[in-house]
Amino acid sequence: MSLPILVERDGYIATVVLNQPDKLNAMSKAMWAGLAEAMTLLSGDAAVRCIVVRGAGGKAFCPGADIGEFEHERSNAVQAADYGRVIRSAIDAMSNCPQPLVAQIDGVCVGGGLLIASLCDIRICGEASRFGVPVRNLGLVEAYAEMAPLVRLAGADVALEILLEGRIFGAAEAREKRLVTRVVPDSDVAMAARASASRIAEGAPLVARWHKKFARRLQDPRPIDEAEEAECYACFDTEDFRIGWAAFQAKRKPRFMGR
Repeated sequence: MSLPILVERDGYIATVVLNQPDKLNAMSKAMWAGLAEAMTLLSGDAAVRCIVVRGAGGKAFCPGADIGEFEHERSNAVQAADYGRVIRSAIDAMSNCPQPLVAQIDGVCVGGGLLIASLCDIRICGEASRFGVPVRNLGLVEAYAEMAPLVRLAGADVALEILLEGRIFGAAEAREKRLVTRVVPDSDVAMAARASASRIAEGAPLVARWHKKFARRLQDPRPIDEAEEAECYACFDTEDFRIGWAAFQAKRKPRFMGR
């Protein structure tokens, strides 16, 4: 049997692949568990500077849950709560990942697929991509942890519109709702995601991690304390700052070390 989640490595860039192409990468319980494990392992790997998340097969990112599992895995509240804990472990692993995450969105990105994409920092889709969260049609509720990334991106009112109407909509509307950061021709999605990841990987990796951390912290209404303010200037004591400074003065491209 093929692994539910694949991890590919190419230099500083890792790719996490949702691997159920015969079902357009619908998320099974094993896939959620595998996603949590992959993200946790990659988060602890200092050699990884950027992570791309994509669906296998190139036809779809993910259409949501693997409905075929419901009879045995989500047929009542007790089972659903256990399943939800597995989903939450993947959400936590992606949320806590220090490296920038790039979603390569081919085709459909619905339900749990939109959740996964929403946990990424950059979301690139094709012009024909489709989005939505039609769980109302199944009589299902998005749990707090599952709804939170959508609310963070689109705001509570737009998130409610998506959930209450259960509509499937296109890439242009998704961009308008801030669900994606970039829309490109369908044939260019993989290339655009790779180019984005490469640009990130070429930059100072500690700086990328700090910027991601600071952006998330700014969503917290608590005042920034003195220790957090001081962290903003820690970069000046890094080897990468000296590398970047010297490269700028010499008018050459820097090669950062992550130190």
